[in-house]
Amino acid sequence: MERTKNDVWVGLFVLIGAAALVFLALQAANLLTLSFQPTYRLDARFDNIGGLKPRAAVKSSGVVVGRVESITFDDKSFQARVTMAMESRYKFPKDSSLKILTSGLLGEQYVGIEAGADDKVLAAGDTIGTTQSAVVLENLIGQFLYNKAAEGPTAGTTKK
Repeated sequence: MERTKNDVWVGLFVLIGAAALVFLALQAANLLTLSFQPTYRLDARFDNIGGLKPRAAVKSSGVVVGRVESITFDDKSFQARVTMAMESRYKFPKDSSLKILTSGLLGEQYVGIEAGADDKVLAAGDTIGTTQSAVVLENLIGQFLYNKAAEGPTAGTTKK
């Protein structure tokens, strides 16, 4: 009887440990967010979203104020349409702007919102018109190499 009682406690402890590991893995992968705040939805259109994914953070001044809910492609304007779920306690002016930014060395991308100065605030269903697309590293490297090639050989080098 004592042995089965100990087995039950050990099994329960193992299950709690496994559940904790699954919870931490989902939290680290940004697949689980425990926010019970009411939200409102905003839309934005970007020419290039880079590696932005659904559930990515929407941050203002480094504070998470919402999450990317969905990303779709608009075949009429040929732009990416990003729908965000913003926490209702955060209100932003109508002339706010959005940027796709990168955090950390691993390159996780998120949406940064920069507040404007308008008296009217964004409401559910509004579309933010001022957006800046993600910076694509390959394009920057290509532009740098193209500019270096266009300059030609530098004055300090000599041919042998």
